[in-house]
Amino acid sequence: MRKFHVKKGEEVVVISGADKGKRGKVIALLGKKDRVVVEGAHMIKKHMRKSQQHPQGAIVEREGTLHVSNVMKAAEHDARAARHGASAPAAA
Repeated sequence: MRKFHVKKGEEVVVISGADKGKRGKVIALLGKKDRVVVEGAHMIKKHMRKSQQHPQGAIVEREGTLHVSNVMKAAEHDARAARHGASAPAAA
């Protein structure tokens, strides 16, 4: 498996794409394709076939993958923003 700049469980910020600016934890790393799954980012709709769990069928929303180059560690992102004079994000 390749070595990435982010690890599973770390908080990251999406730095490009439709979900730019979203924050979330890394759920999974896909080494062969250089992709990561981030909690709450790049949500996709998956159509489910009829089954015992979904007797009518269903449309399930879940996280899709992002290329690892499109995410940055949240701490690193905040430090960069502070250097450039942007106000820090509100602490939750």
